[in-house]
Amino acid sequence: MAGTSLLALLDDITTILDDVATMTKVATKKTAGVLGDDLALNAEQVTGVQTERELPVVWAVAKGSAVNKLILVPSALAISGLAPWAVIPLLMLGGAFLCFEGCEKLAHKFLHPLEEQKPNPPEDKLETQALEDREKEKIRGAIRTDFVLSAEIIVISLGTMATAPFLKQVAVLSAVGVVMTIGVYGLVAAIVKLDDAGLALTRRGGSLASLGRGILLGDPYLMKFLSIAGTAAMFLVGGGILAHGLPGIHGLSERVEKMEGLVGTLLSSLLHGVVGLVTGALILGVVLLIQRVRGAKTHGPE
Repeated sequence: MAGTSLLALLDDITTILDDVATMTKVATKKTAGVLGDDLALNAEQVTGVQTERELPVVWAVAKGSAVNKLILVPSALAISGLAPWAVIPLLMLGGAFLCFEGCEKLAHKFLHPLEEQKPNPPEDKLETQALEDREKEKIRGAIRTDFVLSAEIIVISLGTMATAPFLKQVAVLSAVGVVMTIGVYGLVAAIVKLDDAGLALTRRGGSLASLGRGILLGDPYLMKFLSIAGTAAMFLVGGGILAHGLPGIHGLSERVEKMEGLVGTLLSSLLHGVVGLVTGALILGVVLLIQRVRGAKTHGPE
């Protein structure tokens, strides 16, 4: 009798794990696009630090991302259960923040082009504190961005299993969070150390050396692409969230997304990008205006 009960329990556990694995797979597929944006954004965010500090920075951001999941998973479950009406407004706030950050990056690039082109002085001439401050700011920025993207991924994942029992929702969201963190930051670590891998291959000789030289030649272009893709992802993800939450644009967004093929995908991305860019520009304008007013009040009339 005890043996029969044990076998029944093991069968129930196997069924639950199988259901969790299936729902995790479905949720991961649904969030694949956002995961791609998450990868591009975070790879772009953590580049530009000292070579020996690249992996520690990635590790610091990955730990921050894990903390984000620990906050977001119970929060998403609680909000969806107690105040489901608050999910969309909170997501829209996060989307608006992404759009603002994207516009801020563009404004800095185009308004201060000389700073972008000016090479860094040799590391021994840079103050240690300045390097540490820049590194900490990069980590904070990457963790902030990860928070918004993780929130969207978790909400999308939760939407794929709205009728599932509570414990299964917890298990699936936890699995998605672990897979996201390990997968994204494992790839980010590989990307930022790609040049080191290429250099190591060139020293081996033969066909491996040719492969290493190819990696070294392509690495700057990959970093440039990630920089562009990371900024574009801010507008696409943020604009996409806003497009689905704004009554006037929601219907248009749904009609465009229902279009099949490449045209539908391009038009959907264009719509989300425009919404994100316009929103980010408006928020940036308001922020700059507030800063100017505050500055005028602080300094007073000359």
